[in-house]
Amino acid sequence: MSWQLLVLALAGFLAGAQNAVAGGGSFLTFPALLFAGLDPRAANITSTIALFPGQATTGWTGRHMAGGAAGLSLRTLFTVSVIGGAIGAILLLATPVSVFTHLVPWLIAFATFVFIWGSFFRKPRSEDEAPPISPRMGVVMQFIIAIYGGYFGGGIGILMMAALTAVGLAVRHAGATKNVLAGVVNVAAVVIFLVESKQNWLLVGVLAVTAIIGGQVGVLILRHVPEKVLRVVVSLIGIALTIGMFLKA
Repeated sequence: MSWQLLVLALAGFLAGAQNAVAGGGSFLTFPALLFAGLDPRAANITSTIALFPGQATTGWTGRHMAGGAAGLSLRTLFTVSVIGGAIGAILLLATPVSVFTHLVPWLIAFATFVFIWGSFFRKPRSEDEAPPISPRMGVVMQFIIAIYGGYFGGGIGILMMAALTAVGLAVRHAGATKNVLAGVVNVAAVVIFLVESKQNWLLVGVLAVTAIIGGQVGVLILRHVPEKVLRVVVSLIGIALTIGMFLKA
């Protein structure tokens, strides 16, 4: 059990840091929880609960960098994220996670492509030029991402990064906004999971504490690493997640 806890602690720290920068931390905690002896459904629920404190503290620490885009307020994104996350959590309790098994790699691949295209190949947008995605479409996308986040959550960060940068946010601000919204998406999911399922609180505690620490390291990276480097890091994480999910599918 001590080796399992050590693996969980390392996975929690790395997941917290990765979630703060680009997302996808659950791809580290999920297999670690399987290694600890949980079945896939329990591992998914435990990962969501355990990573939530890190997401909340990370979002709070970087809140000053978070914000909406032109015509799209943070309050609106906040609201649709809460509703979507609740719907996704209810769906998870009613259906098997395998529903998304074959869809997830394509979702992550598409989001990574959108982010890379917008970061490195799209012509710079002038101040008067409209962003590629309208505010209304941004709300719809965030709602769908929130449902997915409450249901499965794997790669939700890169999905939100792609959507938020497409509506006009800079990568640094998109990362901070994504951190706030990731915690919001999981509020309803965590409450529902706590009421409807039993937890191994030792495993939850180890992951939660280390994820909080890792998240604070991730916020420091977001604040101080140059924008171009952030774009490269997020892109590499997205590519790695895509490859990992296709190998796993």
